[in-house]
Amino acid sequence: MTRAMLAAFAGVLVLGATLAATLAPSSAPPSNAPTPAAGAGSTPRWTGTGRFQKPSSQELRRLLTPLQYAVTQQEGTERAFSNEYWDNKRAGIYVDIVSGEPLFSSFEKYDSGTGWPSFWKPLEPANIKTGAEISFIMPYAEVRSANADSHLGHVFHDGPKPTGLRYCMNSAAMRFIPAEDLEKEGYGQYKALFEKK
Repeated sequence: MTRAMLAAFAGVLVLGATLAATLAPSSAPPSNAPTPAAGAGSTPRWTGTGRFQKPSSQELRRLLTPLQYAVTQQEGTERAFSNEYWDNKRAGIYVDIVSGEPLFSSFEKYDSGTGWPSFWKPLEPANIKTGAEISFIMPYAEVRSANADSHLGHVFHDGPKPTGLRYCMNSAAMRFIPAEDLEKEGYGQYKALFEKK
């Protein structure tokens, strides 16, 4: 086999494994259900300093559900239409499940028809990083959180105006903070966004 043929074969294997993980039935608990080990008060509190110290893999396995770990640490993909936030219409923000860093808000969330929570722009662009664009049929790029380096999902170029982007995220990579709980959860700086003028 030539080097080019080996590279092509490896690419097919990676794509096949990704599709298998996406389509396989999951016996894991709901994406953001707390694990017994997590308990009250173990949810990360984002300080906004950008100096987040990521826990060890062993600690993350203890704090996260199997699905949360597979998505954020192993670039997994949860099943469409059976994840926690795909049809969530409540007002609030979405934060990284590992670090708590703010990622998206309900103002930019829309129904993309894909079965995953989709946003046309981030709440905090500095907390999002994108990988190199991959182009098969439709160009897209991986999206990760900037501080925890969690795999969040992918960004596509078929979203609504004004950005034309679709940040297609995994519910398992995020935690939703309702608008009424922002102050209590340590995200009071975003409370004004949801107050009626």
